[in-house]
Amino acid sequence: MLDANMKAQLQTYMDMLVEPIELEAYLDEGQKSAELRELLTQIESMSDKISFKEGADASKRTPSFAIKRVNTEISIEFAGIPMGHEFTSLVLALLQVGGHPIKLEEDVIEQIRNLPGNYEFETFFSLSCQNCPDTVQALNTMSIINPRIKHVSIDGALFQDEVEKRQVMSVPMVFMNGEQFTQGRTTIEALLDKLDTGAADRKAEELSAKDPFDVLVVGGGPAGAAAAVYAARKGIRTGVVAERFGGQVLDTMSIENFISVKETEGPKFAVALEEHVRDYDVDIMNLQQATELIPGDLIEVKMANGGSLKSRSVILATGARWREINVPGEQEYRNKGVAYCPHCDGPLFKGKKVAVIGGGNSGVEAGIDLAGLVEHVTLIEFDNQMRADEVLQRKLRSLPNVTIITSAQTTEIHGDGSKVTGLQYTDRNSNESHRIDLDGVFVQIGLVPNTEWLKGTVDLSRYGEIEINARGETSIKGVFAAGDATTVPYKQIVIAAGDGAKASLSAFDYLIRSSVSDEADEKVQVA
Repeated sequence: MLDANMKAQLQTYMDMLVEPIELEAYLDEGQKSAELRELLTQIESMSDKISFKEGADASKRTPSFAIKRVNTEISIEFAGIPMGHEFTSLVLALLQVGGHPIKLEEDVIEQIRNLPGNYEFETFFSLSCQNCPDTVQALNTMSIINPRIKHVSIDGALFQDEVEKRQVMSVPMVFMNGEQFTQGRTTIEALLDKLDTGAADRKAEELSAKDPFDVLVVGGGPAGAAAAVYAARKGIRTGVVAERFGGQVLDTMSIENFISVKETEGPKFAVALEEHVRDYDVDIMNLQQATELIPGDLIEVKMANGGSLKSRSVILATGARWREINVPGEQEYRNKGVAYCPHCDGPLFKGKKVAVIGGGNSGVEAGIDLAGLVEHVTLIEFDNQMRADEVLQRKLRSLPNVTIITSAQTTEIHGDGSKVTGLQYTDRNSNESHRIDLDGVFVQIGLVPNTEWLKGTVDLSRYGEIEINARGETSIKGVFAAGDATTVPYKQIVIAAGDGAKASLSAFDYLIRSSVSDEADEKVQVA
């Protein structure tokens, strides 16, 4: 089950166990149960602090297993075999149940301990989802800190009947006490905001009480991270406020064009960005949405929770998000068959019919990946030809379960009230309308900048991008911008990082010149 390299890595971690743990498995006669039994017996052999047994409980999913701290209530459950992206979740669960210290601020730990009530969480994941481990690990950690929190992680691809019954069409999807609680990548802080109703008000007061920054970066993607590092290296007071640190990178499966890094995954790259920023004296304020920019000698940024921050200069690096097709049914069936991440949600559509909207690189790559999972893929492109690289087009055309339709405008997504059932499109050559019966629609038509909150404040292009000059300056004094939210061409990680550094250096130059100007004015007044 584990290759030599994985065994060596796991052995290193198992040597760090402090408390004895027990692996209790619930198995049947199937192949997956045999694979899970092999995995758990391999883990058992790595430490005398680990024991393994097979349990008998008709209420448990099979195959599944629990990691228990002996003689305590501490337990974490996995339904399925946590390999792929979830292997890190397995390793961390073994360590934390085994008494390894949890790396959280003490006030966060106390907040988790003091949550009232009892919570039964279930998280559906897929092994190919790069965002799922963050959610799985967050809830696992919370369940170790507070025994009244129980958590089981479920491989949706392995429990298709349950996925169908509970209408899980996007992962990670979390249920609490049997009801849907949240969907998409989340963190402990975000979970606490939903569970602890007073947390948002306390955070708003905390933000408003902060002293003004010299540089406040709005956005935590590659541009924002680079801007923060360059500002902090100048020794000035630097803050970063972001909806989610890492930004769009968190939704990127593979990165192979960031110079000096041959290959990495988006979430790993995002972790590296944050670690680099935290190496400096930077105040990181995550999970905070900016809603208004107010110019002035001290620029104010108002937040969605009612708090506000002030700074002598601001760098806008709010990035972009997946573009929507804006047709009837898209919002109604979002996460109910309408999806934007084929890597995350593709396994939930195994053996079904799906469509991919978009013939660029992302759309064609999605079509290729999905063709290996689903019964049939229909790729729909608005233009009269696909725009993806020719090598990708050739690969897509070679697949027997793919249909390509060009000159087609998607006009509606159909559903039965609970899930997607089809798609309507118009042939742009004949103007005839056609319906395709299917179970899922994956939208892959590019990005749109996160700048709606800036309308009427800074100058924006007709596409909603922040207009900047060669120095990253916007139309407002003291406000700079960088990355995918701006008019810079070619939206690439390496370009965003470089522009973040440039905007930061420009902001520092602005602060120096402003200080000199203020000193000159004071001398004139004294004279």
